[in-house]
Order: sequence, then C-alpha cells, then structure tokens
Amino acid sequence: MAKTQSRYVCQECGAVSAKWAGRCESCGAWNSLSEEVVEKTPGGLSGAGRSAQRLAFVDLQSRSPAPPRLTCGIGEFDRVTGGGLVPGSAVLVAGDPGIGKSTLLLQVAARLAAGDKGVGGEEAASCAYISGEESIDQVRLRAQRMGLGAAPVQLAAATAVRDMVASLDQPKGPAVVVVDSVQTLFIDSLESAPGTVSQVRAATQELIRLAKKRGFSLLLVGHVTKEGQIAGPKVLEHMVDTVLTFEGDRGHHFRILRASKNRFGPTDEIGVFEMTDGGLEEVSNPSALFLAERRGNIAGAAVFAGLEGTRPLLVEIQALVSASPLATPRRAVVGWDSGRLAMVLAVLEARCGLALAGQEVYLNVAGGLRIGEPAADLAVAAALVSAATGQEVPEETVIFGEIGLSGEIRPVSQVELRLKEAEKLGFSRAWVAPRAKRGAGKGRPQSGGLAIEEIAHLQDLVARLARPQADPIGFRTSAP
Repeated sequence: MAKTQSRYVCQECGAVSAKWAGRCESCGAWNSLSEEVVEKTPGGLSGAGRSAQRLAFVDLQSRSPAPPRLTCGIGEFDRVTGGGLVPGSAVLVAGDPGIGKSTLLLQVAARLAAGDKGVGGEEAASCAYISGEESIDQVRLRAQRMGLGAAPVQLAAATAVRDMVASLDQPKGPAVVVVDSVQTLFIDSLESAPGTVSQVRAATQELIRLAKKRGFSLLLVGHVTKEGQIAGPKVLEHMVDTVLTFEGDRGHHFRILRASKNRFGPTDEIGVFEMTDGGLEEVSNPSALFLAERRGNIAGAAVFAGLEGTRPLLVEIQALVSASPLATPRRAVVGWDSGRLAMVLAVLEARCGLALAGQEVYLNVAGGLRIGEPAADLAVAAALVSAATGQEVPEETVIFGEIGLSGEIRPVSQVELRLKEAEKLGFSRAWVAPRAKRGAGKGRPQSGGLAIEEIAHLQDLVARLARPQADPIGFRTSAP
C-alpha cells in the first residue's frame, strides 16, 4: 500500500526541503516554501526491457528514416526552430504579457493546418489549440480579427491535464498541440494550486511524456516574472527541447523571437516580426527595418554590424555626452550591458586620455534591440567619442570589433558575413579589427567597393574622430 509523505517545495526555485522554513536555503526567498503531499510506493522498481538501436537513422537492418520536420511557411519561425518543428519535440515560448505569444502560435497552428492552401505549399497537419486562459469563442474572435477564422484548427478550453491526456492519447491524434498556457494547468492528484512549482513541473512532464509517445509536436506558452525570467521552476527549461523567448518594446512595432535553447538547431537564432492590426508579419530584411529612421551626419551615432545566431544584423548605436550638475554623473544604458559600457569608458579614460568621468553618458541601441556580443565595443566607443568631440562618424560606415583592457582592438568571428550584409545595404566603408594575414590587407577594398580600414588600437579611433580645438569635453594634457 502506498504511503503519503509531506515535503516542502520552494515556489521560486523548486528546491525541496524536508521541513518548513521561513527562508529558502537555495535561492534566499522568504515565505516561498509550500507543502506538498506525495505518495511513496514500497518495493523496488521493475519494468519492461527495451532493445537498443543504431545511432544512424537509416541502416541495413532497421531501415528507419529520419522524421520529417513540420514547416509552417512562416520563414522567421521556421528559421528560429532550426528548419521546422520536429515530431515529438516540446517547445516553450515565453514572453511578457501582451507581447504576442498567443497570436504567433495561433498563426503557426493555422498555417500548419491549412497546408497547401497556405503560402509555401506545405502539407496540411492536424493541429489542436488548447487554451486555459480564454474560452473557445474568445479564441475564435481573435482568429477572425487576424483573418484566420476559416482555418481548420481544433479548439478546446481545458486546464485539467487528465482530460487533455485522455483526448490526445489516440493513435490518430493531432500532429501539433498548442497549450496556452502552462501556468494554468493542474493535476488533480496534487493538492497545490495551478501555477505552483509542483503543478507546472508535473503537468509539463506528463504532456512531454505523451508527446514523445504519440509523436506530436508540443508548443507550450509560458509566463515570465517581473524580472523577465521564465516563471516556474528552472527545471522546466531543462525538460523541453527548445526555449523561445519573445522580446519587444511596446513603443516599437516589431517583435523578436529568440532561441535561447534548441536541441534541433542553432541557439541565439532570431526571427523578426512586425505587429500589425492583422497579427504578426515576418520581416525578411530586419537590418533595413532597424536603419529605416536613421539620419546621417549626426554626432554620437554609429552603425554596428552584429550577428544574431547565423543572421547578420545592422543596428544604429546612439550616444549622448553632456555636462552633469550632480556629484555622481548618470550612466543610462538601453539595449546593452551597463558593465560593458563602464569598461569602455574606463579604457577611453585611461588609454586615450578622453575625460568622461564628470560627464553624463546615455547609450541607446535604436529600435529596442538588445545586443550581447562583445563585437559592439568598437561601435559603442565610436559613438561615445563622436558625441564627446562633436565629430560625426563618416557616413555609410559600419564598425565592429572587441576592445581589450589595454585598448587593443581584437578581431571577432564571421567577419565576411557582416561585411556582405553591410555591402548589401549600400555601405561603402568598414572599420574593423586587424585580421589574420590570410585575409584582406589593410585598406584593400572588398568586392563591390567596400573599403576595409583596420583599427589596431583605440587611440587610432580617437585620432580619426577627435577635434581637440573644438572639443567641448576636452582631453587630458598627458595620456598614459
């Protein structure tokens, strides 16, 4: 006979404790331990044996072909997932409230269900959309607003995992299942409320087990906390095969879908969408979108040739330097790491003699995109020097390179890919780090007329942009 046992689970980090305490020992959260009653079955474990198979999909004995991917025809979504949905996989899509998670997945389900009738000529796949936050009529109203009212998608409103398993555990079930959202699901065998760590973990585990068994693709919608982290236990991200985060600013009309984890494709891949009245529309050339409102001949602006996953992306970095009336000048950053900005300012101060300690510094990545790669150091430094000296960065120039603490400029990866994207958008010059001897030499133009100017030290960049006689900030008399 099964015995019951109580344990206490932290609702913030999922840590398990044998007794209640006011503060979690793992994450330090107060009043986050919740009691759970679990059944303990006596005896050892027993099960059926399994036969092993070869690693290759196709061999002389099993003749097992590789499972085909399900492509919905939305190029940006298929790109981020690695070429389409893999049968039996679990995908978690997380983002801020109102960012467009449900809208995107409803469009994906409608395109998959439409098949050849949609754009791209894909085969139709049976899709089920299970909503735990909206009724069926509310989902229909949203689909009609986006022009998807005639899509052959099966709709259901349910939150009990037992009912979902009973409906989906069929030989001819749907090929794609969308659950919106995982925080609304509950298992009646657990006493905790929906959205708690135990419910989210158990419900997700049961759905993933069924997806592996029946071979359908599972798309889960997840909420985020006020800190921007995915709500629920951290083990939730380990359980699923792919984690997609939906990013965007309410002040901008575009959204970014980023793959932070993908077992079937590259990570850090992004897809760019534009929010319209009819739903989300994919953006095939995001660089042109981010540079659409760019104005030339303005001090404090530089164009950075970045790389998001396998996609090159050009964005404008803006900087503003002004006198500060405060004892401690402000340092405001939007779209970049504030610690990285402090390092670049320190190198400019110590290695180049640019006095910015008493100035207020504001840095912004235009368009709301967040940049995380160190290759943006040189473009940020160019924008700061340009804002401090009043000298504009030469027009039609892209900049990228990593800055070391001694002021040297270090090369970055995928240089040719960045240069090709800049050349495609009409740029004629590039300031980059010195490349290996096998690459193009200093000042040698690329095919199409893109001139490469290598910058070995940060002082070379300052010398190109500094005008000491008209400099409102000023340089120290002796630079180290």
